[in-house]
Amino acid sequence: MNGSNFVARDGAGYELQMGRWSQRLASPFIDFAGVGSGERVLDMGCGTGSLTAEIARRDRDGSVFGLDFSQAYVEFAARNNVGHHRFLVGDGAALPFPDGVFDRSLSQLVLHFVPEPAVAISELRRVTRPGGVVAATVWDAGGGVMVNRLFCDTAAAVAPGGEVFRHRIFARPLTQPGQLARVWREAGFVGVGESTVTIRMDFESFDDYWAPYVGGDGPYAAFVSTLDDAVRATLSEAVRRAFLSGMADGPRSFTASAWAVRGHVPG
Repeated sequence: MNGSNFVARDGAGYELQMGRWSQRLASPFIDFAGVGSGERVLDMGCGTGSLTAEIARRDRDGSVFGLDFSQAYVEFAARNNVGHHRFLVGDGAALPFPDGVFDRSLSQLVLHFVPEPAVAISELRRVTRPGGVVAATVWDAGGGVMVNRLFCDTAAAVAPGGEVFRHRIFARPLTQPGQLARVWREAGFVGVGESTVTIRMDFESFDDYWAPYVGGDGPYAAFVSTLDDAVRATLSEAVRRAFLSGMADGPRSFTASAWAVRGHVPG
């Protein structure tokens, strides 16, 4: 999406940072969105292709288009997802499709990174046929993603700029209760429904948890990259203590919840 504030550099880096959790979220989101057999479906902001691939895996009679602003992510998705779907580079604020060509248009974990989400939502409505469904998820940023809360609260306590960063993460558009449903109604959708979708994020160890924060993709790695070596080391140690919580290093499992919304294009 033009002007997206998500740092996108490498497909493998995104998989480590978020793609592995997008895979888990995809199935319950598809169920919520009601994707049926033989449909033409758009996955706007497809990233490395988790949602696109799951839709295609479920239904070999339909057609699925995954679109993302990142050339690196689209190339990764095309290499690693072989099937009856297409991946395209494009702008969610100016979708490269005619009006009304999709039965269902979906967006998973994207709209809260778009500077003008109303424009992207309008585009999703435009390319969806009358009677079709547009559905989206965004993280419950402040209250629903424990791994991010752990990092943000620790960063706010020990790192310069940490409080400002935490506010920016938790104040993202559409991530507060009821916001998605409200903007769906404002966009003119009918039969709007909302829900919460919850998955678990499992880590083998602290190193597995910490690796995305020192990678090259996403807002958390971007913040850590601004810190000098001494502050980064202090933050890493403080986050490690919070992650371990006085226990030996090893597997940990955290809940993560996303807001979900769906609505019909008036027919």
